[in-house]
Amino acid sequence: MTSAHRNYGRSLDLRRGCVDMTHGSGGRAMAQLIEEMFVRHLGNSYLRQGNDGAVLPNSAGRLVVSTDAHVVSPMFFPGGDIGSLAVNGTINDVAVMGATPLYLSAGFILEEGLAFADLARVVESMAAASEAAAVPVVTGDTKVVQRGKGDGIYITTTGVGVVADEQEYSGDRAQAGDRIIVSGSIGEHGMAIMAQREGLRFAAPIVSDTAALHGLIAAMRASGAAIRTLRDPTRGGVATTLNEIAQQSGVGMMLQESVLPVQPPVAAACEFLGLDPLYVANEGKLLAIVAPADADALVSAMRAHPLGRGAAIIGSVHRDSHHFVQMTTVLGGRRIVDWLTGEPLPRIC
Repeated sequence: MTSAHRNYGRSLDLRRGCVDMTHGSGGRAMAQLIEEMFVRHLGNSYLRQGNDGAVLPNSAGRLVVSTDAHVVSPMFFPGGDIGSLAVNGTINDVAVMGATPLYLSAGFILEEGLAFADLARVVESMAAASEAAAVPVVTGDTKVVQRGKGDGIYITTTGVGVVADEQEYSGDRAQAGDRIIVSGSIGEHGMAIMAQREGLRFAAPIVSDTAALHGLIAAMRASGAAIRTLRDPTRGGVATTLNEIAQQSGVGMMLQESVLPVQPPVAAACEFLGLDPLYVANEGKLLAIVAPADADALVSAMRAHPLGRGAAIIGSVHRDSHHFVQMTTVLGGRRIVDWLTGEPLPRIC
């Protein structure tokens, strides 16, 4: 992106105008789009350097970098949109590594014909999420594809953060006896997308839980609990994330169905659609694996934060050479919570 202030003549028509191929040509039209759309809303001292990259100050600690592509459809949904999702999702990927997120970059692929009004709404949402999280977008790129070759807008974001030398959260650190904690009710993002996409209406609306979790994670770190692993259970939901951790750590896990936090509208929607909330994506929740002696204290610290009020211990880690994730059902039986063979809800993030 560039941020040099130039006079391009007539401003973009945000009410009736739309993206065309000239906005990806590298010429005057593209410079005007970047200036009036992206720099206007996302502008900060780093972005306004006006170069092909941002020169950033040194930060103490080890660098953590994460990249995520966002193709959610529809681009606007109850509780958020592709813009806020792109910011929050990448911040969370950095934060669950134990890092403090510092900066974001953003790449936009725009389809010819995308309304400027929709693009402005997305960029304004990104700006609001970035400002709320205090993690600026410092550089980026814009490309345009022909009509019919995209789906409105795709966004790729990269996050950079720093983690202290003594901090280490990793999927291979779970141990037998550890407790499994979720920060709140599950399945809301995926079901909000599905309901919007399919035009489903429920008595109580389902709203995406998209949120930046680094503040909650900072409160968790401050508790002093011996946290082994943090993950945000996005695509594939809680079930897939726990299977990944079980494989990495070489352990088994046992969940308790009776304590899984699922909001009634989500449970009803999943039942209606034949889905299991354990496999439905979340965008504002996290899973923590913690030493057993610290589990209750960590839950208390999480519940003191707005994004952790629904925190609950949902299971435990045990020795298992097969690395199975299982669940004790409300009827007292057991079932395997296996990997998914495919994605039941495509394009949810």
